[in-house]
Amino acid sequence: MDPVFDAVNPTYSNFKSNFAKRLSAEVPVASSPITTRWRQSQTRDVAAHSFGGEHSTADLPETALKITPEKETLIPGSYKEPLKTPNKGSFETNSSALHFCKAPHALDGGKRKTVASKGQKCLNQLLSTQKVAQQINEKMQLCEQSQCIWKGCSDGVRDEYFHIQRFSDINYSILQPEVKIHLTALRNDYYLNILDWNLHNLVAIALGSSVYIWNGDNHNRIENIDLSVTCNYISSVSWTKEGTCLAVGTSEGEVQLWDVVTKKRQRNMLGHLSVVGALSWNNYILSSGSRLGRVYHHDVRVAQHHVGILHHKQAVCALKWSPGGRLLSSGCSDGLLTIWPHDPGVNAQGHPLNVIPQPTAVKAMDWCPWQSEILAVGGGMKDGHLHILDINTEQSIQTPSTNSQICSLVWLPKTKEIATGQGSPKNDVTVWSCPALARSRGFFGHRGRVLHLALSPDQTRVFSAAADGTACVWSCC
Repeated sequence: MDPVFDAVNPTYSNFKSNFAKRLSAEVPVASSPITTRWRQSQTRDVAAHSFGGEHSTADLPETALKITPEKETLIPGSYKEPLKTPNKGSFETNSSALHFCKAPHALDGGKRKTVASKGQKCLNQLLSTQKVAQQINEKMQLCEQSQCIWKGCSDGVRDEYFHIQRFSDINYSILQPEVKIHLTALRNDYYLNILDWNLHNLVAIALGSSVYIWNGDNHNRIENIDLSVTCNYISSVSWTKEGTCLAVGTSEGEVQLWDVVTKKRQRNMLGHLSVVGALSWNNYILSSGSRLGRVYHHDVRVAQHHVGILHHKQAVCALKWSPGGRLLSSGCSDGLLTIWPHDPGVNAQGHPLNVIPQPTAVKAMDWCPWQSEILAVGGGMKDGHLHILDINTEQSIQTPSTNSQICSLVWLPKTKEIATGQGSPKNDVTVWSCPALARSRGFFGHRGRVLHLALSPDQTRVFSAAADGTACVWSCC
């Protein structure tokens, strides 16, 4: 309750007494309509722009999200690069070569190939110094089941019973998680792509302004990359096909390349003027898409990295190069799925091969690994169908309904299936058998919409992350 001040006899003694009372009450001494700086600092996270659902960029109804604020302390072992302020409109001219650490590829018949290289030694050194994320103040915390103090997870048995009862009418098998992780500061944003799993079994997931690296072998968090000095939040991540280089897109329009072994930034590629929500690699070409509808092709080997540009009318939600690198698919918030030819290296505006309209925003999208002309697209909230498209005929081969918003999807080559992550009202993961696309299995470990899915390098496990702050690893074979 605010103190009561004297309103009469404005003598010096009364003024001095009132001044002291205001100071002791920790309120501004001067009566001013201008918000003080200490009040502004408390609204920094609320002012961050984020999409809560599917909207056109024409009106952009930004929604304030409840995010656990980050502590302004350095995490032991974390690296922060000094902030560089480039000239407006200029690009980085660092011509140093991009170094890739070489290591074994995905599991082949249960045996790993041994590659004796300097990069592998660096990776082994990184894995030997891992730290388990058990601290409560960390953003990634392994669930301890009955001892877990995370909200809504104190009674694991009752939580599982809730999901079984909720979907008691299903007639297919229920998958159980191998690992459950609690996440803090995962943005509930349909238009971001902040999860990726690389060939070294390392998972990268963006939480706020940091990228956390998680080891899929022993379920330990290794390190994190903190970008809180240069950006409000990280909006996309994508690993190189080989090596330990991670591409990071930020809310300020930057595209950065990081070596996760040394925790050093290799490049900062400027050009975008808005949130970079999608990234996709094609050998040494990195394609990045922003909410202003621009897609830039970056040749990471050279200083003048811009080698191509593609134009969309609205926000780019998804980018995927086909497995052979011959075609690029892009999805936008206006519901247009566009197929582009492979033409990086030509400094000109590209022209699409096909433009296929969809009922809703195109965010969940992936190429079929065993049929190069087949593309899967997940329908949004007003659609809810899984579209399996033949890009040659521009027709849907199959369109089963999920009765939910499809937020993410991933193909499962080992079992010839496809997994979709649903939003409201089910908030589950469904596995569909191909080519009939009948429901074969389901996973019900989340209570929020399943925003992100990633497949392990041996194609046997899936990492799912949901808006309720839970992440699960479950077997798909």
